[in-house]
Amino acid sequence: MQLKLLLLFAVSLCLDAVPLSSTRTKKHNKLLLISFDGFRWDYDQDVHTPNMDQLVLEGVKAKYITPPMITMTSPSHFTTITGRWIEDHGVVHNMMFNSTSLLKLTHKNTLKRSEWWDNGALPLWITAQNQGLKTASYFYPGGGANYSGQVVNMSLVEAEGHPDDNETEWRQKIDTVMSWYTEENFDFVTLYYGEPDNVGHKVGPETEERRKIIAQIDRLLGYLRESIQRNNLTDHLNVIITSDHGMTTIKKKPEVKEIKLSEYMNFLTLTHFDILDYGGFGMIRPRKGKVQEVYDKLKNAHPNLTVYKKEEIPEHFHIAKNSRIQDIVLIGDLGFNLNSRIIFYVNKGDHGFSNEEMDMKAIFRAFGPDFRKNFLAEPFDSVSIYPLMCKLLGVAPAPNNGSLSDTQAMLVDDSDPGGHVGRIQTSVGLLIVMMFIAFLH
Repeated sequence: MQLKLLLLFAVSLCLDAVPLSSTRTKKHNKLLLISFDGFRWDYDQDVHTPNMDQLVLEGVKAKYITPPMITMTSPSHFTTITGRWIEDHGVVHNMMFNSTSLLKLTHKNTLKRSEWWDNGALPLWITAQNQGLKTASYFYPGGGANYSGQVVNMSLVEAEGHPDDNETEWRQKIDTVMSWYTEENFDFVTLYYGEPDNVGHKVGPETEERRKIIAQIDRLLGYLRESIQRNNLTDHLNVIITSDHGMTTIKKKPEVKEIKLSEYMNFLTLTHFDILDYGGFGMIRPRKGKVQEVYDKLKNAHPNLTVYKKEEIPEHFHIAKNSRIQDIVLIGDLGFNLNSRIIFYVNKGDHGFSNEEMDMKAIFRAFGPDFRKNFLAEPFDSVSIYPLMCKLLGVAPAPNNGSLSDTQAMLVDDSDPGGHVGRIQTSVGLLIVMMFIAFLH
């Protein structure tokens, strides 16, 4: 009789140790990632943004996030969706290029070129699909590529010349995404908007036009919130709102001496390939045997220019180990664009500068059933958005450089998801021991 009671006690311990959620597959909420290109971390501070303010009360705001070192659209977006540093995922520029053939393609012409994006680092769309989820990309960089034979379930790619600032179309995109969730049961969608980047380039960040586009974005977020409620997704959809980089005002003569590299070196005789005239970051592949000469000519050429040989690039940049990084890397001080042969740059604002500059920092907001309310998060690297998204979706992450510890505190459930496993194994072990004792008797 005592043995039977002991056996029953062991069984009860085992059952008590298994939470109800462990007896079935946990149902995870859906996720929407929205990126506003070029939304600097402080853009909402000089604009009336009632909807963004309300979302902060209902969710999470990070003071800012730090993009990867090459603060450009394609490299930064791909870091977010893969959780990998640029040297690991290989998308090292907005332009697709080949320094041997001298090929150069504009940003939007790279969006379907799989050979530029598919370098071994799997984006979350593919990893999630391989684990049974349904994913979509609406204009998000990298969403139109093929990854070792796999493509995103639903992908819309932005065409060259597509307008970025049409408010009616902005709302239509929200409507489409909501239908993907409610009618087609998608689990994860990425949505990209090209503003406020275009306005920042055209007229500069410290302008009334930029403030107007932020107000337009705020209206869109109000529409998003209404759409989520209208589609009964409030309790089932998490939303992350972020950006790829910031923006700064470009310094021009006569206020400063601009950087024109042809004043210090002969491009015809010294370079085989260059990718310059594109903001504050550039690269040069010198002709054979000319690396040291190019380096010597540029090293101390301009007080607002920093020049590295590839082997000198600081490790914390996380770019040097990739073969697409050229022999010479150049970085302008904040606001100093890199001009190669002539100065023809017309942009009033730009990026591509060091990610340590505050003007390059970006926005992060999040809300939904899995996020805490009215929570201010400390700054973190954008590479850590990836493990956060994996946790929200219940996806086992691919190898990545991010850390869930950067974002864990912003979640309602910030416990170790494996916390019950030890208890279950211990209880099962106890049950086996007791059954063995009963057998002996």
